[in-house]
Amino acid sequence: MPVSKPSTTTTLSKNLTYIKKNYILYLLIAPAVILTIIFKYIPIYGATIAFKDFSPIRGITGSEWVGFKHFTSFLTSPNFIEILMNTIKLSSFELLLGFPIPIILALMLNQLRKSSVKKNIQLALYAPHFISVVVVSGMVFLFLSPVGPINALLSTFLDKPISFMSDPDYFRSIYIWSGVWQGAGWASIVYVAALANVDPQLHEAATLDGASLLQRIWHIDLPTLKPVMAVLFILAAGGIMGIGFEKAYLLQTPMNSPSSEIIATYVYKRGLLAGDYSFATAVGLFNAVVNVILLGVVNQVVKKLNEGEGLV
Repeated sequence: MPVSKPSTTTTLSKNLTYIKKNYILYLLIAPAVILTIIFKYIPIYGATIAFKDFSPIRGITGSEWVGFKHFTSFLTSPNFIEILMNTIKLSSFELLLGFPIPIILALMLNQLRKSSVKKNIQLALYAPHFISVVVVSGMVFLFLSPVGPINALLSTFLDKPISFMSDPDYFRSIYIWSGVWQGAGWASIVYVAALANVDPQLHEAATLDGASLLQRIWHIDLPTLKPVMAVLFILAAGGIMGIGFEKAYLLQTPMNSPSSEIIATYVYKRGLLAGDYSFATAVGLFNAVVNVILLGVVNQVVKKLNEGEGLV
């Protein structure tokens, strides 16, 4: 006999009963949900000015509707390809170079057996995360200036100092490696926590079987980190177009702008400095759509690599 499906009323009744029994949990999560709605969902309405010639006097509803005018203007602008490629290159290189380093750090920290030494090393690795981006940018300018310590060391081999911050060829390396220095230690915390759940008996058994250190890392530690790595990679790849504005803007100079002008800094200049709010919103919306597409693509790729098991 065919099995009858539960009615909608029965399902609703069960859900209401469950909510009543666990209302404390829903009260705890309510502030986060309310804040998310206020600051994430309600402002989406403001994205409509991307399709209008927005005027602060007439407001969003009173502004003239122009359709895809601003999108067309951005996509056909002379510097569109340069800005887009700068954003993609900077984000991609930061992801490819910065993503594996926290994993390597976590694997190295996991091999330390003396807790006092491990804590001191972790403290040194985590500390840069708490330094302001403004301070880090100032440190970069100080260390890489023509009279800074880096050029002082290079003066032994070079006839004249290198203008690191004025040369577009150096910008990406400076941006990426300063970011790795600041964030790699903090990013390794998740992996260190995951490795803490590895059963020590697995390592002991592998050692008795003659497995080397690298073999134990490859066959025991890395499989443990695989789910965490997949989720974090999806999140990082999904925000590949959302590279941080602050640091790129702070490290930007008129001389290195061919490499440092990205979508975020372009939106700031056109939107806030030039007052072209509709155009800047259109550019930001274009950036968000590309991010969503990339997130979907990366998620599908990771599903294929994990034998069809979705991770998000």
